[in-house]
Amino acid sequence: MPKIKTNSGAKKRFALTGTGKIKRKHAFKSHILTKKSKKRKRNLGYFATISTADRSNIKKLLVLK
Repeated sequence: MPKIKTNSGAKKRFALTGTGKIKRKHAFKSHILTKKSKKRKRNLGYFATISTADRSNIKKLLVLK
């Protein structure tokens, strides 16, 4: 039985926290930043945790138990 490979795109986009939660980056921070407020850009820079609805799908991509 072959080993299951980790999805390369998922391992670049998600990371585990110390408590086992999965963190992600916000979208809309790459370009067209002149029309966005300082507060909005600052808050987009922080990490967020994924929703519980997406947890099982992302764990499968990262080959987590």
